[in-house]
Formats: sequence, structure tokens, C-alpha cells
Amino acid sequence: QGGGLQNVFKAMPALKLKPLIRSHDVAKVFSLALKKYHLVISFLIVVVAIYTSFYNKMPQTIESLDAPKTEFSTERALKHIKNISKKPHYVGAPAHPEVRNYVIDELQKLGLQTGIHQGVNSNKRGNLCKVTNILARIKGTSNGKALLLLTHYDSSQHSSLGASDAGSGVATILEGVRAYLEQDKTPENDIIILISDGEELGLQGAELFVKKHPWADEIGVVVNFEARGSGGPSFMLIETNGGNSKLISEFAKAETPFPVGNSLAYSVYKMLPNDTDLTVFREQKNINGYNFAFIGDHFDYHTVKDSYERLDKNTLAHQGSYIMAMLSYFSESDLSNFNSSEDYAYFSVPFFKLVYFPFSWIIPLLGITFFLFIIIIVIGFRKKTVSTKALFQGFIPFLISLTLCLLLGYFAHLILYGIYPQYYDILHNFPYNGYTYIAAFALLFVSICLFTYRRFKKLGPANLIVAPIFFWLVICTLVSLYLKGASFFMIPAFAALAVFYMVSVKEKASLIFITLLGVPIIWILIPLIQIFPVGLGFKMNIGATAFSPFVLSGLFTVSSFGLLLGIFHRFFKIKRLSAFIFLVGIIFFASAHFDANFTKDSPQPSSLVYLHNANTNKSYWATYDHIPNKWVNQYLEKSKQVETDFIRKKFGYRNGNSITYAATATIKKIAAPEIVISKDTIIDKERFINMSIKPRRNVNRLSVYTEKGTVINACEINGSTLTEDYLKSIPRRKRVITHFVSHNDPTEISMALPADQKITFHFYESSYDLLTNELFSVPARPENSIPKPFRLNDAIITKKTIHFE
Repeated sequence: QGGGLQNVFKAMPALKLKPLIRSHDVAKVFSLALKKYHLVISFLIVVVAIYTSFYNKMPQTIESLDAPKTEFSTERALKHIKNISKKPHYVGAPAHPEVRNYVIDELQKLGLQTGIHQGVNSNKRGNLCKVTNILARIKGTSNGKALLLLTHYDSSQHSSLGASDAGSGVATILEGVRAYLEQDKTPENDIIILISDGEELGLQGAELFVKKHPWADEIGVVVNFEARGSGGPSFMLIETNGGNSKLISEFAKAETPFPVGNSLAYSVYKMLPNDTDLTVFREQKNINGYNFAFIGDHFDYHTVKDSYERLDKNTLAHQGSYIMAMLSYFSESDLSNFNSSEDYAYFSVPFFKLVYFPFSWIIPLLGITFFLFIIIIVIGFRKKTVSTKALFQGFIPFLISLTLCLLLGYFAHLILYGIYPQYYDILHNFPYNGYTYIAAFALLFVSICLFTYRRFKKLGPANLIVAPIFFWLVICTLVSLYLKGASFFMIPAFAALAVFYMVSVKEKASLIFITLLGVPIIWILIPLIQIFPVGLGFKMNIGATAFSPFVLSGLFTVSSFGLLLGIFHRFFKIKRLSAFIFLVGIIFFASAHFDANFTKDSPQPSSLVYLHNANTNKSYWATYDHIPNKWVNQYLEKSKQVETDFIRKKFGYRNGNSITYAATATIKKIAAPEIVISKDTIIDKERFINMSIKPRRNVNRLSVYTEKGTVINACEINGSTLTEDYLKSIPRRKRVITHFVSHNDPTEISMALPADQKITFHFYESSYDLLTNELFSVPARPENSIPKPFRLNDAIITKKTIHFE
């Protein structure tokens, strides 16, 4: 209003806005702009919502070395990781005690009285080792339950540097405790620090602590820091034997600035055979707790690439945000009872942080969604935006889109692994260019939806949105009955119903307002398109069936698109939009194709082992690789190939039964273990055998097997007694024990067996020195190759068999 504004408009005749120079001019100009650019503004809202759904999950700034001493500094924590991850430091490795001493020194620098807890432990998996836990304690003012900060310091055998798993956990605790102590507070609750050992060998250190350390009975809640990759947001996962309501409500009160987690992941996690140190506390002491673990860049997990350089700094900052909030809150809270019979559904979204509600709300909420769905359909009929024929026709594009995307997603692994068989050698089932493939498939799914729905655009948004809402309500019903942790899916249902109402009342309702109503759908469902292939890999086996988790990505893409049809229907007027998105998807596939070859930064996992049978005096080279590289083939192509079944049957190689190629090898003078039988006596129809297996070379592990059907009544190995449940599994599994050796310790076995039973023992002694042993001249791997994880690799393996009549 006034001459100044008039002059502005006079100077811009192209806008043709001269008549709008009145008291309400600005409002009209703004309204006109919204109408003219509503598609652009809507598109920007969608883009921003998608962006925040991914990038608002963790800190985007890194605290420097100069950060206030009372705050967690990512750069200070990184210094610890750099020192911890210089070499592989698995149990028995030369660097293992070096890392232990470093952690002890750092805790002592904080003024904490620090000690060790040492012993031999055997677990339910049949693994045994000597572990040395690191312990420290901050004394509180009360005599209540203590808060336990937990992680482990051993790396995975045999080549992992352990920067993320779990050097990041060690660094998080060291820096978090340092910052907390700088605040000059005396906590109400004791704070116990347990840096466990042998986690990678089956949670050995945590189990030893729970079984034999008196502090285990004083713990109220556990906070555990873990990693299954080298980047991405850290997910909060709960371990409890009962309901999670107390854990969730207390976590919310801690006010972590970037909470990430949902009860679907919690429910799926409980069904998967994944364990952490925290599992031991839940199973054996009924102690509840929180896991904070990141799973991005899974291809680095348990490899030499789990290094200081590859760890995402923002991820470490995210772990730091968790520990500071948890320390601040739980050091002052009542930790006496975290048990509950009630469960909460929960999820995290940008800005609103953690949202949760009790399971008791699920059925009422489900009933409300169906009631609203019917009411809005009735309103649509009355407003004539919905018709019976068009409503049912709206199911056609939805079912076509869903079927095509599910089929494409289901067989995605066959397509990718058929074109790129080298991906079979990445045992993580997530290739280095995995994120590019996720984007490519998502774009392909969207293009399918756009291409299909555009041919039915005349039906109108109200008729088209009925089918996806109905389908989504069916999913909500199923999860409400069988997977209650996913019941927060009803939140997108409510948002979609709001959109449905708007387009039913007025077919051309404000696109920008409808887009804002659809933001919860984007925040909750779009991240699931990525998380399933990242968390589960590109292929999974359920029984004898293999499928790709991309089928779930397809499901969530089609569902999200359908629930947002009130928005996307306006975009159907843009010609060839589906073709453009399809083209962008193809560009992503092309990018992934050019990144499919192995390089220094994306190296091929490769494997080579030398097998020697001390009884037959025969030796073999073997690999687990599907496509052996030149480095491996130099030992396979120059020697006589042997059938891999021969290796399994004749050599009986049981430390990894996925050998793909094998060849005869020159016999080397590898010293087999010395086996001394000190006792073989029959008393009252039971046979008692004591024997000692002594290494005659530097070894890392010894596996002892019997034949199928062998019964062992009792067994003690290096002072650790095998459980009755495990003994019952030996006739089926045939494995008695795998001893992960420290300092070349002998394996002392005492057992009782039925007296009338013949028994055979096979001893497999392994060392990880194939590339350094002076008897061999194996050259170093090329730059584009690393040791393959999850297999006994780079090893010299000897087999020796003895029989007892």
C-alpha cells in the first residue's frame, strides 16, 4: 500500500498486477503466485520432506578438538579410533594386548580405578577362548542399581581393523565419560564401564562377566554401542524379555537430540539370529538395555576396510549424542525396575523426534481408520467426486503397478548377480555401489507407477486413491494381528485419509495444503525403501527360497506413491514425466555398472587356504571365491584341480564348507599338533578320556570334531564345562569345540562317554600366517583385493585324526 508499492508494479508491467494495488494486494499477489507455481512449490515440499527424512537423522556438524571440555568432541574420539585400529586385534593377535593396554591407560588418565576380569569361557555356539575384560567404575551417591556402559575392544578374526566394530564404541565411551567427568558432577547411580573381550567369538567376555563377576548383579540398565558397517545413522534397538514401555518412555525422557529407531526394526531384530553383548545380560540376568548400532556401508564390516579413514564422522557424532544424553539422564534416574508387561509401538521422525503409543491403542486406531475411510467414501459419493465404477477401476492401475514392482523387486538379486557374478564374492550381500542400485530401483518403481496411473488419470484423484488406502489398511490389519511393532503404519494411513478427504470434498483442493498433509507419509515410509536392502542385503534365504529385499522396497514405493496420489495426480499433466524418471533410473543403473569393477577403494574379497592332512600326507590349495582373481588362480590353475566334494569328504574340511575351487599342492613340512592321551579308563559302563592337544607351531584356532551320532555325556575343556544342551547337539553337529588360541595355549579336554561307543576325533589346527609363513612364498594381494571375511582365510590348516576302539 502506498506510492512505493505502486511504483514497483508500474516498473513491472509484464506481471499485469496493476489492479491489485490495494490494502489486500500482497495477499492476492501471494495467492496468485501459489496458484501459478503450485506444482513447483509442491515438488519442493516433497523434495525437502524426503531430504529431511534421511539427513535429519544424525548430526551434520563435527565437534572439533577445541570444543568445550564438557562436551563430546568427535575429533577427540577419532584420535582413540586411530590408535585402536592400526592393526587387527582379535583374540590371540599380537596387537590384541596392545589395544587392551591403550584402553586401560586412557581410562586411568580419566582418574578411574581400572582393572581386568580374566577367564576361560565356552558358549552355546561351541566356541572357547580366554578373554580379558576391562572394567572401571564411577561411584554414585546412592546404593541403587548401576548404569552399565558396554562395548567390546576385540576385532573380528582375521583381518578386520575394527575401527567401527567396535573401536567406535570404545571411543564413544572414552570421550563420553571424559566429557561427563569434566562437568564435575557426582552421579546418583554408579556408572560401570565394561569394555568386553571376545565379543566376535560369541559374546565370550560379556558372558564371563555375567556368570562370574559380582558387579553383574548390581546393574539396572545397559547401554551398548555397536556397529555393523562404517556409516549411516545409529539405530536404537531394545533388548528386553518383557514389554518395552518402560524402556521407551525413559528413553524419550533422556531427550537424545537425534533419536532413530522404530518398533518394526525392533520386532524384526528379535526374529533374526543377531546377538550383541547386551543379549547375554537379557538372557542370563533379565537385565534390559539399549543397543545403539549403525549399519550403513555394510560392505566394510569385518574387513580390513573397517578402518579409521572409512568411518563416517557424522555417525560417530551421532553415537556421541546418544551417550551424552544417556549419561546425563540415567546417571540420575531410578534404575531399579525397567521390566514391563506393556509394549509400545514407536517411530522417529524429523523435528518430532520419538513418537510412541501403547499396543492397547492399536485395535481402536485401526477401527477409527476403517470408520473414517467409509465416511470419506460416502462424502465422495455425495460430492460426486467418487463413483462406484471409477472407484473399482482405480484398483486396476494399483494392482498393475504393485505386481510389476513386486516381481521386479523379488527377482532383483537374480538380475544383478546374473549380470555381475562377482557380487557373489561380497558375502555381506551388499555391493559397494549398493546405494546407487537402491536409487535406481526406486526410480524405476516410481516410473512404473507414473506410467500406469497416467493412463487412468481421468478417473480423478478421489477414485484413484481408494485402492492404495484400502490395500494399506489391509496391511495395517495384518501387522496389528501378527507384527504389532509395525502398527505405526496407521499414521501414514491417517495422513492419506486426510488427503482423501480433501480431494473428495473438492477435486482441485489446494495442492500445497494436500502436500503438507502428505509429509508424514514421506517421513515414515520413504526411508523404508532404503533401509531393507541396506539392513538385509540384496538377497536373503528363507528356507530353500532366495529372494531380494528389493521386493519390500517395491512394496513401500508403490504404497507411498498410492497414498500420495492426491499430490501426484496433478503431476500427470506433465507429459513424458515417467519416461524422464525412467531415464534417470537408467542413468543410475549405468553409474552402478561403471562402478561394478573392483578397485582399490572397492576391493574384491578374495580367499586362499592351504590344507594338509597329516594322516595321508596330502596337501591342497582351496578358495571360497566364485570368480577367483589372478592372485588366487596362480595356485589353482598351475596345479591339478580336485573336486570340492573330495575336499569335504576326504579331507573333511569343516571350518568352512563353501569351497568353490581346489587343487593339489606341494607338501610342506607343517607340524601337526601333538596329541597326548593321559587317561583312557572305563568305570561303571562309562569311558573317561583325558587328552591334551599341544601346538607345535604358532596357531590361532583348533576345532575338534567327531563323527555323526557320537554321544558325549560330559566334557570340560580348559576348565570350562560344556552345557548339557550343547552336548545334546554334538551327535547332530559333530563339532565338539573350537578353541580360539591365545599364546599357543594347549587344549586340555576331559570327557565322559558311553563305554561301548567307538569314537573318532578330527583335529583341525589353523594359523592365519599363509602370507607370512617362511615355508611359503605367497605374494601380497593386489591393491584391488582384500581378505574375504566370514571365512577361515589366509590360513594354513592341518588335519589329524585319531580313533578310539
